[in-house]
Amino acid sequence: MQRETKIIRWQFGKRSAPESDALACEEPLEIRVDNQPVTVTMRTPGHDNELAAGFLLSEGLITRPEHIAKIEPYPRNKDKNVLNVFLSTEIEIDFKRLTRHVFMSSSCGLCGKATIEAVHQHFPKITSRISVTAKVLQDLPSKIRERQSTFDKTGGLHAAAIFDTSGKLIVSREDIGRHNAVDKVLGHAFLNGLYPLNKHILLVSGRASFEIMQKALAARTPIIAAVSAPSSLAVEFAIESRQTLIGFLRDHRMNIYSHPNRVRTD
Repeated sequence: MQRETKIIRWQFGKRSAPESDALACEEPLEIRVDNQPVTVTMRTPGHDNELAAGFLLSEGLITRPEHIAKIEPYPRNKDKNVLNVFLSTEIEIDFKRLTRHVFMSSSCGLCGKATIEAVHQHFPKITSRISVTAKVLQDLPSKIRERQSTFDKTGGLHAAAIFDTSGKLIVSREDIGRHNAVDKVLGHAFLNGLYPLNKHILLVSGRASFEIMQKALAARTPIIAAVSAPSSLAVEFAIESRQTLIGFLRDHRMNIYSHPNRVRTD
């Protein structure tokens, strides 16, 4: 989603001129669970149901699609930026246990090891034995790039995508926030019967952070690839979680930071 604005385009040695330019949209979305506010995230509007489902999955509140009874706009919100997720009666909600408040990012001041151990209390380590060829991996960035239509016009969005081990693109999403883009693809998989993603690859267009790795673990994703660099805590988390983490996947090269046995060179 994008909006047009007027700018002055200026270049050295050339005459400046007014032009139209496209901006990536950024708007708030409040996610409620059974009418109770849970979080507000700044996102690019679109695929909001997937974003809400992916967020609740990675927070550990839901583990099966049938845990969601329905998702609908909050009726007393004229701006349509509040979503209400109603869970099935079998789910007992402990709002204080939300990982967004417990499992903080690498800037939280907690010891990385303690943070990782806290996540593993809710999300077990990966056991998947799938593998993928290096040739399949090197072709993935161009496939996700072809789907970044709004990025082409604005230059302001992150992207995430899910592939199978043959390189087939399952789903891709763009968003102003890279964590939101991940939530959207995980939510799509969750709502469309593809969960758990234990035979799939998650690709992100930017860097791989601890939070992205935690979200991938919640979805049971064994292979995570990033076009840019991973953080130190992301690497530590991948090693401990038995996830294969690949960084700098571009220009026919890549760095494999953990569990390289899932990458074949044949």
